[in-house]
Amino acid sequence: MPSVEVEDVNEMLRSMRLSSLTLEQQRAVLEVSDAAAPGTSVPVDAGGASCEWVTAAGAKSSTVIVAVRGGGYCLGSLASNRRFCWLLADFTTARVLNVGNRNAPEHRHPAALHDVQNAYRWLLNTGTDPRRVAFVGNSAGGGLVLAALLALRDAGESLPGAAVAISPWTDLAVTGASIAANAATEVLLDPGGVKDTARLYADDERLTDPYVSPLYGRFDWLPPILVQVSSTEILLDDAVGVAERARHGGVEVRLEVVEGMPHVWHFFAGILPEADDALFALALWLDTVLG
Repeated sequence: MPSVEVEDVNEMLRSMRLSSLTLEQQRAVLEVSDAAAPGTSVPVDAGGASCEWVTAAGAKSSTVIVAVRGGGYCLGSLASNRRFCWLLADFTTARVLNVGNRNAPEHRHPAALHDVQNAYRWLLNTGTDPRRVAFVGNSAGGGLVLAALLALRDAGESLPGAAVAISPWTDLAVTGASIAANAATEVLLDPGGVKDTARLYADDERLTDPYVSPLYGRFDWLPPILVQVSSTEILLDDAVGVAERARHGGVEVRLEVVEGMPHVWHFFAGILPEADDALFALALWLDTVLG
């Protein structure tokens, strides 16, 4: 059973009514001040991608996390993803590279994909061991890190040691049954607007391209993947489907489905016990996989 705090958070998210706002208004809502993240952030040009290093007090792990934000490929910035990166840094003690991938519709596919790839290549060029790198993305960022894995593999490049996809959007063709089945329990995303959002990022004929929608890709020869998703969000089938595809391709996959959580509930660490639990599980899994 979800904790008693979950319904308060769900009601707060319902009341925001983000789907009723314009794109610019949604962008303004997502922007948060630097004070929201208590760690330190240092800007860096990572191979042409605007990024920043985020660290928490007591960072000691040799692991580097490449963190890719959500926002439907249209929303968010380094600032809006900074608290999420700090949470990752705090729970894992790793250094976190916050990737400032460009937003659609100003910069459509493959701009965001190239930003993630270039940031990772820059990281390796600095001497970082790819076996100590983990890709971590939430929502659209979860789909984007999986697409980046496919693109890097297909180009014959070194892959990171692990990847984590949190509430990932992996099917921009929007074919999952949970889009309709979980419409009544979804508290943040707009079930009726996901197709329109997808078309801001890529043309209709590209929506089943694996580099846009990794659900349609082959997952053989990829590193271990952790997928975390809520049972009541509309992207449930996106997460379950991609985990099944990866498992079919011989990839080591861990799928964690948590009951009754809002989309990317990890943001509510310190408020929702389930958010802390998910981040602890993520950190333990990375520690185990990366050794």
